[in-house]
Amino acid sequence: MYNSFYGLTDRPFQLTPDPRFYFESATHRKAMAYLGYGLAQGEGFIVITGEIGSGKTTLTGHLMQTVDPARLTAARITTTQVDGDDMLRLTAQGFGIDIDGADKATIIRRLDDFLAEQSRIGKRSLLIVDEAQNLPVETLEELRMLSNLQAHGHALLQIFLLGQPEFRDRLAGLEQLRQRVIATHHLEPMLAEEVEPYVVHRLSLAGWTGNPEFTPDAFVAVYRFSGGIPRQINALVSRVLLLGAIEKLALIDGATVDRVIADFEHDATAPVTAVYAAVTEAPNVVVEHEPVAAAVMPSIVPDSALVARVEALEAQVAAQDAVIRRVLALLLDWVETEQYPPIPTGLMRDSAA
Repeated sequence: MYNSFYGLTDRPFQLTPDPRFYFESATHRKAMAYLGYGLAQGEGFIVITGEIGSGKTTLTGHLMQTVDPARLTAARITTTQVDGDDMLRLTAQGFGIDIDGADKATIIRRLDDFLAEQSRIGKRSLLIVDEAQNLPVETLEELRMLSNLQAHGHALLQIFLLGQPEFRDRLAGLEQLRQRVIATHHLEPMLAEEVEPYVVHRLSLAGWTGNPEFTPDAFVAVYRFSGGIPRQINALVSRVLLLGAIEKLALIDGATVDRVIADFEHDATAPVTAVYAAVTEAPNVVVEHEPVAAAVMPSIVPDSALVARVEALEAQVAAQDAVIRRVLALLLDWVETEQYPPIPTGLMRDSAA
């Protein structure tokens, strides 16, 4: 919806990671340096951690777009709550190895043969494992054993582990695996001054020509809400643009962003707090009665409390109705927009051999 209103040719703030929109913040620049160093070494583990939505997947996707697929074979695993045997199977399948009906020993042998053949023809092999914080210890140990595969004194497989911050704590207690780690980096949130160039970068890639215009205080509000986490920025700015399209705004200022932030905060709290507030704020009325027969009972909830509860529920229903309308508008936006083709898995393109 807002794409057509503002003349955008792409979806700049979708929540699905898209390496085409990679933005090199200071922390992502450091991470790319570590990943490049790791690829140059061709062995061991590289560990990248960061909060949810900090850009780990986009980072590695961008790396894969910069390498020459004729020199690197890569596989990616995102399902990580698996045991060691299943990890072996997923790894083999990721590299396109036929393992139907094969036992563990056969899978390892086929993996070894495949990786050795890649090395023979001059290609390195890389395994990228997402959500590493979910990996059981036995699965991490299986990955460590895979990293030990060698031919002619050279490692056959290098592994990138991407995970949330708690993975760093787990890694500290895994001595054998930690000794195989050659580089680590934690993705920090973007700096406040990076939010504006980030938003402008993504908009420009989607054909933005200055409409809508964003005021400086709009970016201040975006940073205040998101804390510099890219996914949070994307979610907020997407909703801001939707509101802008609905209300035909050519200028996005801090007040506009704050209105959307209020909607976000209401979405997160309305189902519980509205009713709870009505109950807890009801007048605490104590009425004394003369002794009466057991069959005659006084009202447990005073009328004023019932009125307050009804009013609160009506306000909640009205607010939820507004949320539903916004969600429907978002769904229409998604339906009207073409989906991107899958990005192929791709050392540097056009680099010297």
